[in-house]
Amino acid sequence: MTQLHNSIHSANHSAVHSTTANAPRAPADWRSDLLLFSARLFPAAIFWQSGQTKLDGWRLSDSAVYLFQQEYRLPLLDPELAARMATGAEHLFPLLLVLGLATRLSALALLGMTLVIQCFVYPQAWPTHGTWAVAWLLLIHSGPGRLSLDH
Repeated sequence: MTQLHNSIHSANHSAVHSTTANAPRAPADWRSDLLLFSARLFPAAIFWQSGQTKLDGWRLSDSAVYLFQQEYRLPLLDPELAARMATGAEHLFPLLLVLGLATRLSALALLGMTLVIQCFVYPQAWPTHGTWAVAWLLLIHSGPGRLSLDH
C-alpha cells in the first residue's frame, strides 16, 4: 500500500509541477502599472515640493539651515550639512522615481528619510509617514512597473 501511495503521490506531483511550470504567465495588468506609477509620482511630488522650499534660486536658503538648526535638530549631523543632504535627496530621488530610474534604490533612500523624519522630527505625523512608507515599500517590493525607463 505504501508503494502504491508513493507512486500516486509522485505521479500527481510531476503532473502538477509540469502544468504549473509550463503555464503561461498572466499578462501584465495596466491597473498594476497605474498603481506603481501613482506610488512613484504622488509621494515624489511631496518630497520635490519640500526640496523646493529649501532653495533660494540655485542655492540653499538661509531659512532651510535655520529649520535644521532650530526645529529639526537631527542628532549627529551638522545642521547645514543635514539641510544640504535633505535638499539634494528631495530633488534627486523624486526625479528618478518619476522617470522610473533606480526606482528601488530611490524608494529605499526616501524610506530612510521618512523614518528619520518620523523618529526625530515629527513623530506625531505617523499617519502621513505611514502612507509614504507604504508607497516606498510597494516600490521596493514590486519595482517601477512598465510605465518607467527601468522596465
